[in-house]
Amino acid sequence: MRILIVDDETLARDRLLRMLQSDGRHEVIADVSTGAEALEASERLLPDLVLLDIRMPGMDGIETAGHFLTQKEPPAVIFCTAYEEHAIQAFELQAVGYLLKPVRKAELMEALERSTSLNRLQLSALQAANDTRRIHLCARTYKGMRLINVKDIRYLQADQKYVTVRDEQQEVIVDETLRELEQEFADIFIRVHRNALVARKHIVGLEKGVTGQIVMRLDGVAETVDISRRHLPAVRKILKNI
Repeated sequence: MRILIVDDETLARDRLLRMLQSDGRHEVIADVSTGAEALEASERLLPDLVLLDIRMPGMDGIETAGHFLTQKEPPAVIFCTAYEEHAIQAFELQAVGYLLKPVRKAELMEALERSTSLNRLQLSALQAANDTRRIHLCARTYKGMRLINVKDIRYLQADQKYVTVRDEQQEVIVDETLRELEQEFADIFIRVHRNALVARKHIVGLEKGVTGQIVMRLDGVAETVDISRRHLPAVRKILKNI
């Protein structure tokens, strides 16, 4: 089995690496310290399984696992955690592999034998148990994978089956639906058009466009976003409370 190790602690990675090497039945193809590095390594190396720490700075293990599910061939995941609490109950109920730190070799080998692929239902249970949600969106560009912090996004605009994500730097495309993003981030974005969501905190105000249509101005970007007549009353009401 081809395995990727992900943990922000060097000692924890080295411990897992030594146990796997001494067993001889598995190949560690890489070990990395962040969720972003894990996603890049997974896309490039296609591991069969990932040993994934949960508590990591930046993007934690649960969010990283969610991004794995967007890959064409997502790896199986075994979570590694020093925290029991509610997450362990969720793992047990959903039959997702997990290991408590410090990891013991016998437990690791047993987990590898019964490892299964994570699915969206299981991920939802883990997110609920840990009271977490994504703080990044994942886009694939010609330069490789890019993570966009949700708080930096100005607007999301649908075009057929893809969604354009605009932050202050550039536009990228994500393979998600606008409806899914609206449901997940309802407190961050508001719908202004059937094909557009805008970030509440980046709204500057409303103005008339060149054709007389009402548009929304956002900080940090030159372009405006059209507001449909259908959504205009609700948008005006929301703006009064911002």
